[in-house]
Amino acid sequence: MSLDDHFVYMPPQEPLVIIYEDEDLVVIEKPAGLLSVPGRLPEHHDSAYLRVLEKYPLAKITHRLDMATSGILMFAKHRDAEVAVSKMFQARTVSKNYTALVQGQLENEGSVEVPLITDWENRPRQIVHYELGKPAKTLYRALEYNHIEAITRVLLTPITGRSHQLRVHMMHIGHPITGDKLYHPDPKQSRLNRMALHANYLAFTQPLSGLPVEINIQVPF
Repeated sequence: MSLDDHFVYMPPQEPLVIIYEDEDLVVIEKPAGLLSVPGRLPEHHDSAYLRVLEKYPLAKITHRLDMATSGILMFAKHRDAEVAVSKMFQARTVSKNYTALVQGQLENEGSVEVPLITDWENRPRQIVHYELGKPAKTLYRALEYNHIEAITRVLLTPITGRSHQLRVHMMHIGHPITGDKLYHPDPKQSRLNRMALHANYLAFTQPLSGLPVEINIQVPF
């Protein structure tokens, strides 16, 4: 049975936070608990995309964050910008970093490269599948270990952009993200009332103006 529609949706109602804007693009800080795009059911329609549309009627979303993930989310203001940004993501010329808190002591740095596929009977869950999965690669670097809580603050860099990639990769190596209700065996262990995953860094060359853009925002945990 799909898990897609079986959740109580109580999105945060704080005002839209715009962290970057030019004539082609607008970048917001999405709060945890807000869908990036509308869900299938009417009660799941409130989303970052619809809120942005209220101010920018021609806006198109250029990538997504999981509902439980907070941080940087970029929109194109018009069709030409949407096409240009899509090509930029396809060419992997966008640098993205996330900060997370993971269970246990994760040492030093490394990479996780295992293929992922949708677990169709338990959507939106993703699983590792070496035969049918799509290639997925994540770089990680441990930043700090909290001995009292037995959690590590880690910097995550997705090389590919598979659904739930960071969450599944951290679980796969035995360090699930704290507060992750899909992939952590005991998400209630977290002192936070949320999943500890935040998209805090985005850098790219503005595809229409050619100007460099670098966005770095504070991590809320």
